[in-house]
Amino acid sequence: MTKTIGFIGLGVMGQGMVRNLLKAGFSVKGYNRTKEKGLPLEQDGAVIVDTIQEAVTDVDVVISIVGYPQDVEEIYLAEDGILASANPGTIVIDMTTSSPALAIRIAEQAAQTGLHALDAPVTGGDLGAKNGTLAILVGGEEAAFDTVKPLFEAMGKSIARFGGPGQGQSAKLANQIAIAGSMIGTAEMLLFVTKSGIDPTQFVATIKSGSAGSWSLENLIPRVIAENYSPGFFVKHFIKDMRLALERADEMGISTPGLALVKDLYEELAASGHAESGTQALYLLLKEKTPSR
Repeated sequence: MTKTIGFIGLGVMGQGMVRNLLKAGFSVKGYNRTKEKGLPLEQDGAVIVDTIQEAVTDVDVVISIVGYPQDVEEIYLAEDGILASANPGTIVIDMTTSSPALAIRIAEQAAQTGLHALDAPVTGGDLGAKNGTLAILVGGEEAAFDTVKPLFEAMGKSIARFGGPGQGQSAKLANQIAIAGSMIGTAEMLLFVTKSGIDPTQFVATIKSGSAGSWSLENLIPRVIAENYSPGFFVKHFIKDMRLALERADEMGISTPGLALVKDLYEELAASGHAESGTQALYLLLKEKTPSR
């Protein structure tokens, strides 16, 4: 493959991903709905353009990572969107966590216009995006996956294709179910430890290599201890992911009561003013619910 990429979505995740692509020698034309957010990337060598059409023409690969499925639908399927504007033969990769059904729809319409579509959502948060250690879960045709694997390797550490269109999104939703359980468990743990008078930093350092160890424990609980609730991953986006997972589970006839509980708690957290906080802010809700004695 050649090395010119159009990148749409230059937020918390996208900026780190673009920087790692540039470090690996790829050329990047970036677009963000709010252009100013992407301008710092010009110092790293990216070209920031004014429209989606500019970003996706005369490139070999298009990558998108935006907020919600409706955003994905708009940028791909609008009359002036990616599928209508990209050159035939371009590989388009949506790395947003979105709907499996939408990923299938995009792949079908892409094929009709001579494009190749992959759904490749990621996990690993802002630190994974910054450090190039994301896990990338891919669905779509094998030939396209093999072609762009060097690109994935510039952004991620663990990369796997799980099948045809939509299967990357299904894999990511399964991942979010696991994270939901981890988040409630680690937040409740921290509250329990703190109320017990145990030094939380010492406790986490002691148990992280044992059976209770997790990414959330090592990366998010230290932020809570430091009272840092800035977003590596927004509460509002996690709620979106859990809703998608619940919808897909319902379609398959699967019972996920734990996921439903965590989703309800996060919706309560968002309603209290923390929609744009990091997911670790769940601790604040649990703390608020705990009576002082």
